Amino acid sequence: MNVLWVFAHPEPRSLNGALRDHGAATLRSLGHRVRHSDLYAMGWNPVVGPADFGHDPRDRLVVGAASERAHAAGTLASDIRAEHDKIAWADALVVQFPLWWFGMPAILKGWFDRVFVQGFAFGVTDDQGRTLRYGDGGLAGRRALVITTAGARPTGLGPRGVHGEAEDVLFPLLHGTLFYTGMDVLPPLVIASADRARPIDHAAAQTALDDRLRDLPTATPIPYRAELGGDYDADLVLRPDLAPARTGLTVHRTDTSAQPAPGPGHVPHRTSAA
Repeated sequence: MNVLWVFAHPEPRSLNGALRDHGAATLRSLGHRVRHSDLYAMGWNPVVGPADFGHDPRDRLVVGAASERAHAAGTLASDIRAEHDKIAWADALVVQFPLWWFGMPAILKGWFDRVFVQGFAFGVTDDQGRTLRYGDGGLAGRRALVITTAGARPTGLGPRGVHGEAEDVLFPLLHGTLFYTGMDVLPPLVIASADRARPIDHAAAQTALDDRLRDLPTATPIPYRAELGGDYDADLVLRPDLAPARTGLTVHRTDTSAQPAPGPGHVPHRTSAA
């Protein structure tokens, strides 16, 4: 497989940096090819602006339309086009970051904002003119694995923990970004207690990462409901005969038995430089 590793941590000597280096070596030892987008090292600009699209700043900027025109014309900013080339090459994306304030660092959010443009990642249609999304889209055929570190202890995580279930916190990224654009989204790997990690914990994290990377080509994705499978009506509302007793984010799954067991998850504050 061709794997693009998107990395968003300001300190390469961190636990995250060590896991990234170890994971890339593991993938190569398994015969896969790896390319990197190390956003802090690249000095990635996370701010969408007229220059992304060759747009005249004197005119009103409609981001979706401008990005789609520029993508079709091949006139997107060179740094965006370089990331598109990497994604086009990749069979899988590994997205790695420390969890800050229930989400990804701003530089990574800005990578998605600038790179996942209309006409490339979303806003594509089929031969009947239907918009392809939620299980289909511009990035269909690729796999996605999210790796994140959290400062919380495992006992505070999961459906009954004070911090909640990690997959629910990551839902905007897993479902609203990666699955929306058509990728097969694997259950995330969340390394808990990262701020207090000892050498033995680092070794355990590496082992957990190795297990996930070995299974990257064949692991079962999160069973999210696809829009084009007929699960939703014309207003994009789940049909009442599907999982009528369920509410919340579980309605987006076709198989609730695949819900993850309580385990490493997230924290509602910044982890430190882990």
